Amino acid sequence: MGVVILLVMAAGVAAMLTRRLPTAFALVILGVVIAFVAGAPLTGENSVLDTVVQTGAPLLAATMIAILLGSWLGKLLDETGIAGTLVRKIVEFGGDRPVVVALGVLAVSTLVGTVTGSAPAAMLAGIIGIPAMIAVGIPKVTAAGTILMGIAAGMPFELPIWQFFSTALELPVDTVRGFMMKLFPFALAAAVLFVLIETRRRGVEHAWSLKSASPKPASRRKQLADAPWYALLTPLVPLVLALGFEVAILPSMLAGVLYALVTTTRPRDMNKRLLRTLYGAFEVAAAPIVLFVAIGILLAAVKLPGAVESLEPLVKAVSPQHPVLFVLVFTLLVPLCLYRGPLNVYGLGAGIAGVLIAAGIYPAVAVLGLATSYNQVFGVSDPTSTQTVWSAQYAGVTPQQVMLRTLPYVWAVALGGFCVTAASYL
Repeated sequence: MGVVILLVMAAGVAAMLTRRLPTAFALVILGVVIAFVAGAPLTGENSVLDTVVQTGAPLLAATMIAILLGSWLGKLLDETGIAGTLVRKIVEFGGDRPVVVALGVLAVSTLVGTVTGSAPAAMLAGIIGIPAMIAVGIPKVTAAGTILMGIAAGMPFELPIWQFFSTALELPVDTVRGFMMKLFPFALAAAVLFVLIETRRRGVEHAWSLKSASPKPASRRKQLADAPWYALLTPLVPLVLALGFEVAILPSMLAGVLYALVTTTRPRDMNKRLLRTLYGAFEVAAAPIVLFVAIGILLAAVKLPGAVESLEPLVKAVSPQHPVLFVLVFTLLVPLCLYRGPLNVYGLGAGIAGVLIAAGIYPAVAVLGLATSYNQVFGVSDPTSTQTVWSAQYAGVTPQQVMLRTLPYVWAVALGGFCVTAASYL
């Protein structure tokens, strides 16, 4: 039975890789089929309809709300000019010094990455940041990679990510936060090294020598006035509340939304801006919310008693227990989280993580270390991720070029995460 479930998972990966099915649809079908293969009845206790679909679909509801609030805050950063102001100030400070400009845009990208992820984060930092970097001579691939490496450096502080791993792996938020703090230095060091090494190794490319002009910021953004200096603190508000005062994730993010609104908007315009940005946030958040519904269904399926019983001996046989082997094997498997592969935590990787925990192969916190480390790679180098596609296309290069340039750096981040996991939890 376990072999059949693995074959079903392999078929699901193939369907996602070949894009025969959207990832969310493939995960839902996988969850239902795995439940039937595991011997689950149609209705009742541990059943397909009542457990996998009914209970699984809203399993990550808190994460979905966090994603919506992050998208809302991101929309406000965009509409109020906060993000654009941060980038412009950095570019003005850097002048014609390419490395200083790139490091400044990296810092803004990191800050934005703590608020929201995916393409919205890349757009907030990159719409002004990428053309500015190219204008001072940063190569196109390096400019796109700088945005992505910055977002990844901010990812350990992204509150919706904390909520996702807390719910999916059934861990306290404090535990997730603690490991993310250990992962952050690796992500930050890799991002800074990427800028310092790539800007020097590739040299300076003057804008007039490029074959095609870089995209221009939208006219609406050109007309936005600079946001007040105190409004620029908006991305820090949720972090200070969640880290410094241990306020829950959703209230912390709501506080960020309110702070952005109050510091940038006249009282008579607040209602309209709140509604407009909230409706816009629903459009941004729709795709990830659908994905999290599908992931919840898959998690519910792989945690069924029949699935755990069938998969436990197989998974245990191939899972390294020695800390050194643990680090070596999972480091070599890093490419499997690319191209929506089986270790992508926003795909089948979530199901595999559920099996590892439900079967008792590794402690949940060790699985957290695996999943978050792989997520650092996916968030930067996967040519199918929306932020990578947008950044590459906006800079005028291909996602594959960005993948090849950034992969060594994020691979090192994953290695650091695996070492911390093995040393601390195995």
